[in-house]
Amino acid sequence: MSDFYGLPTRGIENKHLRVEFLAEAGPRIVRLFLAGSDENQLVELPDLKLETPHGDFFMRGGHRLWHAPEAMPRTYIPDNEGLAVEETKAGVLLRQPTEVATGISKSVEIRLQAGRPALTLHHHLANDGLWPVELAPWALTQLPLGGVIVLPQQVGALDADGLLPNRQLVLWPYTRWQDERLQIHDDYVLIQAQPKEFPLKVGYFNRQGWAGYMRGGVFFCKRFEPQADQPHPDWGCNVESYCYDEFVELETLAPLRRLEPGQSATHVETWEFYSGVDAPQTLEGVRTLIKALDFK
Repeated sequence: MSDFYGLPTRGIENKHLRVEFLAEAGPRIVRLFLAGSDENQLVELPDLKLETPHGDFFMRGGHRLWHAPEAMPRTYIPDNEGLAVEETKAGVLLRQPTEVATGISKSVEIRLQAGRPALTLHHHLANDGLWPVELAPWALTQLPLGGVIVLPQQVGALDADGLLPNRQLVLWPYTRWQDERLQIHDDYVLIQAQPKEFPLKVGYFNRQGWAGYMRGGVFFCKRFEPQADQPHPDWGCNVESYCYDEFVELETLAPLRRLEPGQSATHVETWEFYSGVDAPQTLEGVRTLIKALDFK
């Protein structure tokens, strides 16, 4: 067993990649290595924390599961202990104890794919409390700066006559339209992941079912199932990205659900990694890359 800045970790691997997760806290994925590389594709933030009425919440970096919409302190319940780890046929299941303050329990199942550098994450929220809760599973991945977030846009009308809107962009209060990191184009919104003294966050409803991050010769793609007929948090967002001075986040959100006691909700992501990417981190570079990958 290895460790993440003093916290014990465990891992699963195949010939394509290795995934390292916290063994007692979380559920948290803290490191991911592609075969033949010792570079963590996820950012490490061991000292970044927020004070809450329930104790310090550690960001840690890597990947975590939250429930939207965001609120203090409900969203920031510390997850520092009590994790149960169960091996499964395809990977491993990480199960958190029920949060006393919310009645919600979280679990993440990691399933490696045998034939390529890819994995599937099943994010699961259960209402173990005594009252109904409205929430959405929210999968957040914190990544190192230095790359470009790629958010594909709807091209073409959604209705036969072209009379209805086909895109939206949601901004948070601290986001500035003039921020040069935010680059808005007809086919892609790009976020140049560079440090600044103020944060940037945008969201939207993504109908393509994928979003990605290009950095250091690797393109990381998240895939998910858009559910356009369902309500979503944050004015209808199923994809969001946050960029600040130490990291950038690529986030996906499931639809809002009213969970009665005993009910649960699941959100599935598939992660794909494409190595040897030599396209520049520009609009034309992104267009060239996505065309070469033949994304649908």
